[in-house]
Amino acid sequence: MEGQERKDREEVYTKVVRAGKRTYFFDVKEMRSSEMYITVTESKRRFDQDSGKFFYEKHKLFLYKEDYDKFTNALSDIIHFIRTGEKTADELQDEDVNFSDEYSKDLDFTQDSTDE
Repeated sequence: MEGQERKDREEVYTKVVRAGKRTYFFDVKEMRSSEMYITVTESKRRFDQDSGKFFYEKHKLFLYKEDYDKFTNALSDIIHFIRTGEKTADELQDEDVNFSDEYSKDLDFTQDSTDE
């Protein structure tokens, strides 16, 4: 019973989007601290040749409140670009920033945390 209460407490709201062979689940969940976060799950039905059975392949993305605005803005910019072929004014101003340099800083696995 306790596990069921915890599950009910964690899942606050869900939207399901069926898109061809994929299903997307947008879930609002609650942490123990009562803060909300979002999980986006992509689910695809696959067939395992070895077992002869279907299974679901899932990929998850977690979004926390400090990232909501950045994520929403980026998604809006991407959709705008797809529909119009035009970059937003903010993107044109940001072109001076070398994205690959910024991205590589985030992914710099060569620095050992003990070196700091």
